[in-house]
Amino acid sequence: MNKRFSIHPNDFKHYTTDKIRKEFLIEDLFQNDAITHTYTHYDRLIVGGAMPVNKALKLETIDVLKSTYFLERREIGIINVGASGSVTVDGTQYPLNFKEALYIGKECKEVVFHPSTNGRALYYFNSAPAHAKYPTRKVTFKEAETVEMGSLETSNSRTIRKLIINTVVPTCQLQMGLTELKPGSVWNTMPPHTHDRRMEAYFYFEIPENQMVCHFLGEPQETRHIWMKNNQAVLSPPWSIHSGAGTSNYTFIWGMAGENLDYSDMDAVKTVDLR
Repeated sequence: MNKRFSIHPNDFKHYTTDKIRKEFLIEDLFQNDAITHTYTHYDRLIVGGAMPVNKALKLETIDVLKSTYFLERREIGIINVGASGSVTVDGTQYPLNFKEALYIGKECKEVVFHPSTNGRALYYFNSAPAHAKYPTRKVTFKEAETVEMGSLETSNSRTIRKLIINTVVPTCQLQMGLTELKPGSVWNTMPPHTHDRRMEAYFYFEIPENQMVCHFLGEPQETRHIWMKNNQAVLSPPWSIHSGAGTSNYTFIWGMAGENLDYSDMDAVKTVDLR
């Protein structure tokens, strides 16, 4: 487990490349037969990954939570970004195919990630504090709220699949989904936006070998960037834009936590106003 603290935007303006990467980039999410956790002070979101290879992995509590079990005061969203696998929640097993999601509510005591029988299952998850208990639910592509956005002319033709949001499954504050860039398109979340009422984390995957994504962050008039590889995540404070452009098309998972569950609650920024 590692911890990330909140950063003031005025301080961020003076960060070097190495400092930006240290504070916002999460590089080693998936490790053999291990569960990783990054605990952030942005809305207390936890960004993590589980990679069971030779054995099932139980989601244990971590010291920073000061809880008897991981979900005692939390909810969690899981999306499988590897081979087909399954997750057991308090004795009930939920098969998860590639890009399928599982929401698990507060007070579920035992969560177990199982290896795949036909490859390597990779479970990406976000967890946020929860004030109420909602039912565990698997969300397939058919159940997701799907939106087509952008165009090839502006290099941002993409499919947005809202998997764990309040119009699909009830949650306390956690929202998750994924966006797939179509061939020939490279820009995500463009035009960009901020939302002062919640933070966000992006997880980039399906980046072809030897290709990269340049993720943009910072205040709209004071932007910076981070070059990212496949299966890496990045944190976005409420005051920061969160946008990216790849050397190829790719897919990314967005996860949000905060006080507002309205997906459309965004403070838009005109592309021509970026600096």
